[in-house]
Amino acid sequence: MAQRNDPFREMERLLGTAFRSPSAAGMPLDLYRTGETFVVKVDLPGVDPASIDIDIEERTLTIRADRPADEGEVQWLAHERPSGTFARQLTLGYGVALDRIEADYTDGVLTLTIPVAEEAKPRKIAVQHGTGRQLKEGTVEGSVADEDAES
Repeated sequence: MAQRNDPFREMERLLGTAFRSPSAAGMPLDLYRTGETFVVKVDLPGVDPASIDIDIEERTLTIRADRPADEGEVQWLAHERPSGTFARQLTLGYGVALDRIEADYTDGVLTLTIPVAEEAKPRKIAVQHGTGRQLKEGTVEGSVADEDAES
């Protein structure tokens, strides 16, 4: 059976491969908020945990990881799993506690837990009320009679 060559489909495939972000392709992630915590989950199957590097500079969080290429001479029949060094950057807002970020790598998924900063959490301010100053019995504060008597 003869295969039909579609030059437009081939061009689309080549351009899609050339312009696809290797970082996003090698490091898909989910980001969500649950309660007072932001959670980032990054898929990194086949990555040695020792190769994962997480840095924060100013408000930019950078995740880097290495996935080694298969060694030896092989004849590829399909090669869809990217290898090499991958990096992903996230710009963090001012409402997170940069000093309390935690990272865990389990079953090929890197999970970052980023707590909301205390100063960014909503809070209530209690309103105090009272009966005012205690006055001697029979005196009225601020009356015209008191002001005239003092003059």
